[in-house]
Amino acid sequence: QVQLQESGGGLVQVGGSLRLSCAASGDSFDNYIMAWFRQAPGKDRDFIAAISWLGGSTYYGDSVKGRFIIARNNEENTVYLQMDNLQPDDTADYYCAENHDRTITTRIDAYDYWGQGAQVTIYS
Repeated sequence: QVQLQESGGGLVQVGGSLRLSCAASGDSFDNYIMAWFRQAPGKDRDFIAAISWLGGSTYYGDSVKGRFIIARNNEENTVYLQMDNLQPDDTADYYCAENHDRTITTRIDAYDYWGQGAQVTIYS
């Protein structure tokens, strides 16, 4: 059974940084595309970033380009999201997700497994 567990969320001042981690278990992690999404209160879940199974390709949503970096360590079955220059609009629950297709996509319905989420709050 696939399990994804996010960690690293918290309360950060505007302009600060956080690194989220997502530990995967229960399958062949390095065969799958991994991604991060976020959902702010009262809003839809939005795509943030995705990374190919060996880490050679990455893709970012427009709102985080240049500020966030997605990376993975297949030996540790973990995907990361480094978030810099955080702004109040970045406040949300952040979810990692696993895609068993072979194409990076922003579509929520393409992702097969999801973590429980990590809360990130940015204050000024």
